[in-house]
Amino acid sequence: METCLKKLLAALLAALIPASALPAASFADDPEVAAFVAEMRDRHGFDADWLQLRFARLGPNESVLRAIRPAAVPELQRSWERYRARFLNERRIAAGIRFWQQHAATLKRAAVLYGVPEEIIVAIIGVETEYGQNTGRFGVMQALSTLAFRYPPRAPFFRGELEQFLLLARENGIDPLVLKGSYAGAIGIPQFMPGSQRRYAVDFDGDGRVDLTQSAADAIGSVASFLAQHGWQAGGGVAVPVRVAADPAPLLALGIKPERPLAELIAGGVETDADPATAGALIDLVTPDKETEYWVGFQNFYVITRYNRSSFYAMAVFQLAEAIRDGRRAL
Repeated sequence: METCLKKLLAALLAALIPASALPAASFADDPEVAAFVAEMRDRHGFDADWLQLRFARLGPNESVLRAIRPAAVPELQRSWERYRARFLNERRIAAGIRFWQQHAATLKRAAVLYGVPEEIIVAIIGVETEYGQNTGRFGVMQALSTLAFRYPPRAPFFRGELEQFLLLARENGIDPLVLKGSYAGAIGIPQFMPGSQRRYAVDFDGDGRVDLTQSAADAIGSVASFLAQHGWQAGGGVAVPVRVAADPAPLLALGIKPERPLAELIAGGVETDADPATAGALIDLVTPDKETEYWVGFQNFYVITRYNRSSFYAMAVFQLAEAIRDGRRAL
């Protein structure tokens, strides 16, 4: 009897949805979606009819698929100079100084609690969303569903993030169709994926809930929490520029995780005055038709790459952080 009532209610709700609100191609009849709905019901106690109704209002988003697919025609070669210019410019540095001034007490509290410098927290938020100005225009549930059920190369990952997102929305009493984010489903001022938000985000403004879309304090505390839980070393360095007097290929092949003392890198041709006992990894920043920049990244550099698996990203965060810090000191 109860099941019949649920089905009747779902049918009535579906009838109330205007035809203009329904997508041309819906997830409603997709067998993979039906199996996912059943898993969410059995594993987490979701109402299957309620969840199926929400999928019925969504269809695959071609813009999401275009954004995540590798370009059919190779784009310009990777260029550190071009990448750096996107994030290290007067506008973003000045906005970072203003953000720091506005949230100075909160940033200091996060730095003391988690051991992560204020400028690093500011820079990550600056790179991710320009201090909350560009948090994304895609429906998070639609973006994640599109990637979970229409993008086979990474379907398992995004299916897991869709699961985490639905749990997150339920925990916070939010209709999952409401939240907006990036084409990959990242949410809020610091662009956390749903799984990261559930694992690492914190209620830093003390209002009893985690809100990364509106609360700068929660965003600040959550970025610091994320870095700390990934092994940030308080007081440790991030990276130093070096010269390489031999073929760098063998050292670059070791990866960006600093698992060997600098003494081994020095023996391989790296020239640096840094402590030979410190663990480091060789980083190359390539710009076509220009001399490659070489740096040694320490543990904290590697930790930044846990936020985004890119040495370009980590170096942009580091250099933006230094520029913002120096600019604020000059004031």
